[in-house]
Amino acid sequence: MKIVMFSITPLFPGQVMGGAQKHLQSVALHLGELGHEVTVLCTRRADTSAPFQWAERVEVRPILRFKQPFPGPYETPAYNLASIIQDLHEHLSRADRFYLHDGEMIFPYVYRDIPTIVSLRDCVYPETWQGAFLQQADALILISRYTRDYFASTVGRFFPEAVERVRVIHNGLDWERFKPTPPGRILEIVPVDPARDTIVLHPHRPEQTKGLQQTIDVVDRLVHGYGMSNLKTLVPRWLGLEFSADLRAFYEDIQSQIAGRGLGDHFIFHDWIPQDLMPEYLSLGAVTLSLGSFVETFGNAVYESLGCGTPAITSRVSAHRELLPDSLLDKVDFDSPDETAAIAAEIIRSGRRTSPETLAALRERFSRPAMVEAYADVILNARKLPPAEYRPRPLDARTRYRLAPWCYPAGRGFYHDFRADYQRLPALEALLAAWPEGFTLAAAAARDVAAETVLDWTREGILVPDQDHQEG
Repeated sequence: MKIVMFSITPLFPGQVMGGAQKHLQSVALHLGELGHEVTVLCTRRADTSAPFQWAERVEVRPILRFKQPFPGPYETPAYNLASIIQDLHEHLSRADRFYLHDGEMIFPYVYRDIPTIVSLRDCVYPETWQGAFLQQADALILISRYTRDYFASTVGRFFPEAVERVRVIHNGLDWERFKPTPPGRILEIVPVDPARDTIVLHPHRPEQTKGLQQTIDVVDRLVHGYGMSNLKTLVPRWLGLEFSADLRAFYEDIQSQIAGRGLGDHFIFHDWIPQDLMPEYLSLGAVTLSLGSFVETFGNAVYESLGCGTPAITSRVSAHRELLPDSLLDKVDFDSPDETAAIAAEIIRSGRRTSPETLAALRERFSRPAMVEAYADVILNARKLPPAEYRPRPLDARTRYRLAPWCYPAGRGFYHDFRADYQRLPALEALLAAWPEGFTLAAAAARDVAAETVLDWTREGILVPDQDHQEG
């Protein structure tokens, strides 16, 4: 088969910018190994404009003229959009399958005549979810139960057939690579002494929601509260720093704050780590921090770190709530620096490493061979289907309301993934305790909660209408 793949993110011959691109590459290479011809179309950038090969049958063509740098890829003149549509048309006219990575092609008529597989890789970026509401996929791949529930509770309210086309395929990681690995070439990039330094890892993109502020807060406590004077915190600089004034300003603000807290000797900003050195990098740490509010659909770094033997502490946000049970992964409510520092101090002082039970669960749940085989099965067996029908349903007396899958009850109130805050709502807490599977407006009225209050909670994304399970 001839398979065309789409990535709105730029791709590079020797670097991978994030987990989504790594998995795209894995799937493309697997399809090439099966004998299929794969062409990956991606966004052109000044430093990635020439075609290159990932493998013998896998070519990457950076020709799409989306706006760079991220975000706002569609903030570009209409003639660029016209060229993108033309390029896609010409490639798809010669193809047997179209795989749309991250769902960010928001013009579904471009692929109306070819079996199309859409994989939604995040829950945040507007292009992905504009595409999710607009897409006419014949098959959908989502990478966690959380993402599936998010899709079903939003797009699925209006396109129930689309939910039936979903297959959940967890990200698969290469556990033959992501295992405890002694340092070698990594020490040419990060100036640390593993024999002397206690190393904290923050292996994330430089976005506000990725938790760098929370890492600073925890390191401050470890240094000044727990007396860890030999602490070194490693933070990668993002590829393409020179292309973004906003990104440079972010780094300047963070570094000013670090200096003001007397933490200058405890943070090292280093070059982006090549994929082949990530096992060495992740094995260096005493602990990995993943404390942001970013609504992850998976969050590879946490699980790769665990595979390399380094315990991770993650905020109890989005998919991290369900991918591994609390007994196998340290979790904290978002923005809990005191609790996080106490856990980190225990990990560091005890020398604790990843438990055998956690390692076994990682291999069982997040297998790379199982992932690429499952993707190939969906892509190769996709068939052209009629578009999912738009079927809105009224909110009426039979509708039951339940807690949204992006919210959970925490000690400080209901945490909302997309607002990154907590709300104390005693009336709602009582309703959910009495009707954990969902309540009607009549049930709410019996507890002196007005219908308009329930509808406001729904509009704020705290509740979702469960229209598949209505009162009779």
